[in-house]
Amino acid sequence: MPSWVDVHGHFYPPASDAERETKWQAMIDGKFLVPKEATLWNPDSTIAYLDKAGVQMQMLSNIPKTLTELKASNDYASSVVRAHPTRFGFLAALPTDDPDAALDEIDRAASKLGADGFAVTCHYNNVYLGDASLDKVWEELNRRAATVFTHPNAYAPPSMGRPSPLIEVAFETARTVVDMVYAKTFLRFPNIQWIISHCGGSLPALSGRLKLLGAESWVPNPHSLTVDDISNQLATLFVDTAATGTIETVAPAVAMTGKQHLVYGSDCGVPCSTEQTLEQNRLALKKLSILNGAEIEALGRRAFELFPSAKRRALAASSDI
Repeated sequence: MPSWVDVHGHFYPPASDAERETKWQAMIDGKFLVPKEATLWNPDSTIAYLDKAGVQMQMLSNIPKTLTELKASNDYASSVVRAHPTRFGFLAALPTDDPDAALDEIDRAASKLGADGFAVTCHYNNVYLGDASLDKVWEELNRRAATVFTHPNAYAPPSMGRPSPLIEVAFETARTVVDMVYAKTFLRFPNIQWIISHCGGSLPALSGRLKLLGAESWVPNPHSLTVDDISNQLATLFVDTAATGTIETVAPAVAMTGKQHLVYGSDCGVPCSTEQTLEQNRLALKKLSILNGAEIEALGRRAFELFPSAKRRALAASSDI
């Protein structure tokens, strides 16, 4: 049997000691209490974990906050995939605070870097993904029938003395996707395949409330969304299982978007994940009572259908995929 594909793997490009010190200090200031070595990443140690976990391929993403760093990060990820084509895929980061720069990076990543898909941040330099300025970016990605991985800002300021990766990322995800629903983003650009990280954050748990109240007359609704419009948009979304592979989070996601829209994600490669938590999450996922064995195995392999170029490379390693 073929092994799984992980849509949610992070990385850090090589950096100087001074750059790593600055990054680490920013984490500490954000109440993200991690050791300095957590700012290091290398493909060999990640591959060793993938082998242990029975994962064929991991999709890499990293979204720096300046255009220069973002492009350099995309270049580095492309080089990692060239060195390990059957083990890694590459989701090109897009600078969604600058639509023209994002369009240029889409073309560069697709034509020169070999990107398998694209990665965006919910709230990038004060621009949310539902902003009307991004319509031309979505139009281009829609034309390409691209897969777009959506991730919150895990390095946002702390809340009530606790770091953003603990729970704030879940609420940022919900806020952003709801804003995109009201902008009709998912209806107007139906060829984009959206993966929402962390099982949709808090959105699945709130989706029933959104359907119940979201089209009421007291809610601003510039596109005149109906309840069906809201439900249909939510049902198109794919959600990954990164740090959310338990019944408490997967069950609401299944109710919102269906079993066929679950994909495996680990959240590997960042300081908030350790091998212990990665394995706890993966093993909990495999024991979910609401999914049978075949459904769990399908979940683990589903993302190969969303990333056909990655699937072709994986076929070089396994003729069964």
